[in-house]
Formats: sequence, structure tokens, C-alpha cells
Amino acid sequence: VCSMGNSTSRLYSALAKTLSSSAVSQHQDCLEQLDSARLDPIDPKDLLEECQLVLQKRPPRFQRDFVDLKKNADSNHRPIRVMQWNILAQALGEGKDNFVQCPMEALKWEERKCLILEEILAYKPDILCLQEVDHYFDTFEPLLSRLGYQCTFFPKPWSPCLDVEQNNGPDGCALFFLKDRFELINSANIRLTAMKLKTNQVAIAQTLKCNETGRLFCIAVTHLKARTGWERFRSAQGCDLLQNLKTITQGAKIPLIICGDFNAEPTEEVYREFSNSSLNLNSAYKLLSPDGQSEPPYTTWKIRPSGECRHTLDYIWYSQHALNVNSALGLLTEEQIGPNRLPSFNYPSDHLSLVCDFSFNQDPDRLL
Repeated sequence: VCSMGNSTSRLYSALAKTLSSSAVSQHQDCLEQLDSARLDPIDPKDLLEECQLVLQKRPPRFQRDFVDLKKNADSNHRPIRVMQWNILAQALGEGKDNFVQCPMEALKWEERKCLILEEILAYKPDILCLQEVDHYFDTFEPLLSRLGYQCTFFPKPWSPCLDVEQNNGPDGCALFFLKDRFELINSANIRLTAMKLKTNQVAIAQTLKCNETGRLFCIAVTHLKARTGWERFRSAQGCDLLQNLKTITQGAKIPLIICGDFNAEPTEEVYREFSNSSLNLNSAYKLLSPDGQSEPPYTTWKIRPSGECRHTLDYIWYSQHALNVNSALGLLTEEQIGPNRLPSFNYPSDHLSLVCDFSFNQDPDRLL
């Protein structure tokens, strides 16, 4: 299972099998064996072709277009593409989430992982922020490292995935950035607190240096507590994350991008905390609305035994004094999603991916 070859047909057999071991600690021997193979790069086009071969009996990917949001003159530098996505933990999708309109066949990992990889390869993010990652060690780290990404994973201390039989270890947040575009300056794994108590939710915050511009910025990924009735808890977690990020960014001197599944509608207190923070944050996907003030109508849409759930929970926040949003990927329409909602044979998660292109403000010292 651990062998990885140079040819497309032997991409560590990643698209044909995964490690059978269920505990993260049990992957370590295999990871040591993969060290030399990990140095062999993969051509993303080859990997995409392999994914498409596996998926040839499934419907084609949905077409989504980028919306141009540039208001200023073009920057002299390439934009930074950031992708945010709750990919749906495999153990939860199969064992706990109970998507009553989604056939179990659509959730098969051998094919679903190809749908996830296809989505990532299609949009080619410079920085990738994922939640509910429970196949980090056997799929995402081995493959994405060979695509040129530096990879970081921080699992939940008490992941609900561990309650599912034949799980693949805990789920958590993962952060990936292209090593040829950025240099890692500092990295922090944050276990979020609420009411002074450590919680089961986590964040990763990394300070990167853009090789092209020499500019520093901080990228963070998080996943806050789910479910109705936990609004005050999410608010406390958000306050803790903001406090940590104020320290890391030296009070907003370093530009900041925060990606996450906040499990909170825009009406919640935690959303207002981020909107009104001294870090001067704005939500990138608001810019898709006609007035630039409204979030999308949904970022997740699923059907469970309790009924249909259509919510806006996922966000990309950014320092609006230091960064510009050049473009954002449009969301799937209701017609594309279809009556059975998500996940489906077409789409691997119950959450939509969000993708934005950022550029640095040419006047970085200007604070609004």
C-alpha cells in the first residue's frame, strides 16, 4: 500500500486503494517509507486524468465560473488563489450524517476522493484550507506534497469520526500552500477555548512570505462547533480565535485571510464579532451580491431525516485595508444541485468550495 512509483499508473495506488489502518499513529511507519517517494513530483494533469478515469461512470463536474470583482488597476503581481472547503469526513458521511437522499454508492471513498481531488486540481489553489479531513495521511498529504504543497494537519482532540466503526482516524483542519510561491515564517496550531475551557475545535494559523512580492501575510483555517443551541459557544470560540490572530498579526500589521466552516449564519453573534473586529475584516463572498453587503443564500444544502438544511456557514474573511479580492468563484445553482441536494454522484461534499483570488493593496500602510 505504501509504495509510490514515478509513473501516472502508480501514483502510490492512491486512486485505487487507501491505507487499511484506522488510527493516525499507525500511519507513521508508512510515512517514513514514503519520504523518498514524496520527492518525486506528480504532474497535476496526469493526476487529473487518473481521477477522470475512475469517475468515468459518474456525471461530469458542475461548471462554475469566476466573477471578476476588480475595482482597481491590475496588480503587477500574480494573484494569490485561496480555496476554502469542508470536504465532508468520510467516516461521518458514511456513518453519522445520514444524508437520506444520497445513495451510499455515491459516498464510496475510492470514487469520492477522486471527486475531491478533481475539484482541487480544477481550480489550482495556491493555498488550500480544508475541514473534516480524515484521510490526510493516506491521501491528501502524500499526493499534495508531490504536487508541490507544504502540508499541515491538526486533528480534533475528540473527533466524532472515532465513534464510527472502521474509521480512518480523527478528522481535523488541514492547510496546504505551494512551496514555490511562499515561504513559511511561523506556524501555530490553536486549540480553541470557550468560557476558559479547551474545546474540541481547532485552527491552524501560518505566517507566509510571498516570494514574488516579499510581503508577509497570515492564513488561518478553522471549523467551529456545529448545531443549533451552541451559538454562545461558537461566539466564545470566535473571540478566542480573533484574540490569537491579533497576536499573530501584531494587531493587523500583517494582512490576514481566515477560511472556515463557522457553522454560523450571518445573523449569529460570531459573524458580527468578525465583521466588527479591530482586525478590519470583510467577508469576500459578500462582494458577489449586488450591493456587496449580503452573503450568498447558501454554502451548504443537504437533506437529513429532520428535513432540508440550507444554510450559509462557510466564509473567507480578509484584511480589507491590505488585500483586494480580484475574483470569486460563483456558487452552484439550485438547478445544478438538483432535488436530492448534496452530497451526490456529481459533488463529493455537503458544503460548496469557496475560491477567491487576492492581491496586495499597493498602499499597505493605509488603514481604513
